[in-house]
Amino acid sequence: MRAVVLEEYGGPEVLKVREIDPPLAGPDEVLVDVVSTALNRADLLQRMGLYPGPPMDHEVPGMEFSGRVAGVGSRVTMWTVGDAVMGIVGGGAYADQLVTHERLLLPVPKSLAIEDAAAIPEVFITAFDALVVQGGLTTGRTALVHAGASGVGTAAIQIARAIGASVIVTTSTDKVERCRTLGADLVVDYTVDDFVAAATSFTNGHGVDVILDVVGGDYLNRNLKSLRTQGRIIQVGVMGGATTEVSLGLVLTKRAQIIGTTLRSRPIEEKIAITQRFSREMLPLFDSGRMKPVIDCRFSLADIADAHRYLQTNASVGKVVVDV
Repeated sequence: MRAVVLEEYGGPEVLKVREIDPPLAGPDEVLVDVVSTALNRADLLQRMGLYPGPPMDHEVPGMEFSGRVAGVGSRVTMWTVGDAVMGIVGGGAYADQLVTHERLLLPVPKSLAIEDAAAIPEVFITAFDALVVQGGLTTGRTALVHAGASGVGTAAIQIARAIGASVIVTTSTDKVERCRTLGADLVVDYTVDDFVAAATSFTNGHGVDVILDVVGGDYLNRNLKSLRTQGRIIQVGVMGGATTEVSLGLVLTKRAQIIGTTLRSRPIEEKIAITQRFSREMLPLFDSGRMKPVIDCRFSLADIADAHRYLQTNASVGKVVVDV
């Protein structure tokens, strides 16, 4: 089968399509013919050798996919050959086929084309887990989401709106209107405005209940200032830097919780739990029209290097999809 195999680390030029042996499904696993995958920032880091994937015979990136069931293990009960599925994996989605545990699969919503469903799993599950499960966001509360036009950001806006919460997002000037169109209650152009002042004003001085941050760096202290007493900061990325000085005084006086989280490194039991909860609580909202994948553009697998180059420009809104 075709797969993008990392034989060295570096720039987009190291991404090469190779022929490798197809994977074999174990008793509890499902073999999937991949239709599409989608890019994540973690893919860029893995390509540069900064975020290794799980042990594999060949290092194949790719953390989310949509496709059709091609085979099932002897103990699989949830799926049959031909089913349209999507899901997250630790790696391996830049390929014609992959295998995954049956309970890590989700059905493709009936209202969506299978090739568009690859834009759902990683960002929507990440946003749901961060905002709702770990952040405690509920109806009537307020979230602050940084990088509102990113894949996670566009998913977070929709999830907050769907559960009846208010959502403030930060983004650059050229993406403000897109975030408003998706339903953000307040969009802060971080190039000209102070999100601390904006969040404080929007909440009448109380601060926000939960912050979803992919930036890190010097945003941490500003996040603490934006936070309501006993609020939570959920750190899901460090695009702005992994180290910073923090005011412990603010942490103490706000009685704040700072929670770091990733999906990739979790034990399979935890991945199954969040996948199944997302399936129950969020997946029906796609068929009802209250949520949708946000796709910026598409590339072919043969053009994977160009797809990485484009994602690195930070020009995209939502997801960059790669059709396999």
